[in-house]
Amino acid sequence: MKINERAGQGTTRRKWPILEPPQPRSQQRYRPNLLRRRAWHILEAPTAQQPAVETGEALGPKPPDDATVNFVLDLALRIGEVQMASGAGASDVTATIIALTASLGLPHCEVDVIFTSITATCHRGTELAPVTALRVVRTRSLDYTRLTEAEALVRKITRGHMGAEEAHTELNRITSAPHPYPRWVATIAWGGLAAFITLLLGGKLDIALVAFVISSLIDRIGRLLNRYNLPFFFQQVVGGLFATLSAMAVVSSDILTTDRPTLVVAAAVTVLLSGLSTVSAVQDAITGYNVTAAGRTTEVAMMSAGLITGVVLALKIAVMLELPRTPLPEVPTSTLQQLPIVVIGGTGAAACFAIASYSTMRAMLVAAAAGSIGAFVYGGLMVLQLDAVSSSAIAATLVGFCGGVLARRLRVTPLVVAVSGITPLLPGLSTYRGLYQLGVEPGGNISTLITAVTIGLALAAGVVLGEYLAQPVRTGLGRLERRLAGPRMAGPMEPSERRLE
Repeated sequence: MKINERAGQGTTRRKWPILEPPQPRSQQRYRPNLLRRRAWHILEAPTAQQPAVETGEALGPKPPDDATVNFVLDLALRIGEVQMASGAGASDVTATIIALTASLGLPHCEVDVIFTSITATCHRGTELAPVTALRVVRTRSLDYTRLTEAEALVRKITRGHMGAEEAHTELNRITSAPHPYPRWVATIAWGGLAAFITLLLGGKLDIALVAFVISSLIDRIGRLLNRYNLPFFFQQVVGGLFATLSAMAVVSSDILTTDRPTLVVAAAVTVLLSGLSTVSAVQDAITGYNVTAAGRTTEVAMMSAGLITGVVLALKIAVMLELPRTPLPEVPTSTLQQLPIVVIGGTGAAACFAIASYSTMRAMLVAAAAGSIGAFVYGGLMVLQLDAVSSSAIAATLVGFCGGVLARRLRVTPLVVAVSGITPLLPGLSTYRGLYQLGVEPGGNISTLITAVTIGLALAAGVVLGEYLAQPVRTGLGRLERRLAGPRMAGPMEPSERRLE
């Protein structure tokens, strides 16, 4: 409402200033004052004597129709489903969906993520009803190539390089594409992971070879059981049972001329623990998504319980059949001369896990570097006589920090680097020692098993802390305080909530 000076019959009215709208952002040197903008919109809004219907002008941007809202929400939820299925945290999924909907022109959206489903609601003012969409996460699999390509698609959308229809077509291609290499390559990678773990634990080449064969067979057995839709709990039981009985058979047949044959079991236990979403569970708990954290924690607990059941059952069978007992392996004492072997084992184990999870070659190389850094720091701290829990936490923090700083610049998802980097440090040996004490020794002590659980939590928490500490380096200390709300391991680098112009 512009009020100018009016000419009257001998009267002069006060001259009011003309209120001009805020200039476009391109013509400003800084962001206009928010109160000034709001005041201008209030003054320019139609009054009761001049309704909006008579002016023919709408208030604010035109709300999108139902078809557009449904299309955009479906696209955003499907991308969020890919992230959740690959182990991304709930905060990352929420930030991704909000960034996508804002970039594609939807007004204010609310997102609710739990362990098994994602819900998004688009609010379109007071005149139109909100639109709500739901997506259920039914399957979970480690395919980091699919996760990496989905996040590259997110970057294209948020930067305005791709529209909704093109993104929908590209997402269909990503989700329907086969794995980047055959399944037998992943099987060899799982065996290689076990072989490198035995080297990291101080084993020789003969133990590494046996661990390679047993872990490869466990993967093929799990693949066969998965065709019959056997729950993963029982697959973990079968894996733990087969690994322990195989090690006992090797001992009884005198195939290995070593006093540490149970390193084979420790390596197999590490392989079976490596696919669990411990990092995501800790990240969800830290960032306040307690329902999702509880769901992930329950899954990790059930998978671990299945593994414990299989190992203890095998130990009980050995006692009943009076089979020769495998000696309980001691925790290796790191020396300066063994540090190069530890670094080689950590590098190879991280690279093998990345390949087994269908990562790209670039992600595999970055993961191998992260594994070498983590193994070097862990081995060096153990040489300095630091305890295993503190050494694991410090090494994992450094892995998370390096992954957070370098992974984005190299266009690799930090989650891939973090999980692969801490896999060599998983407490497979401590877990087996605790289970051996419970299943074989009279009056078993549970303290060793609790120590193994503590090491696992220290690794997960250290990775999350490292990613959080990496954010000031990547985005600047000032922007961190204003724009970031928690550690990010997946999704776009932009803040989870954007200001709509």
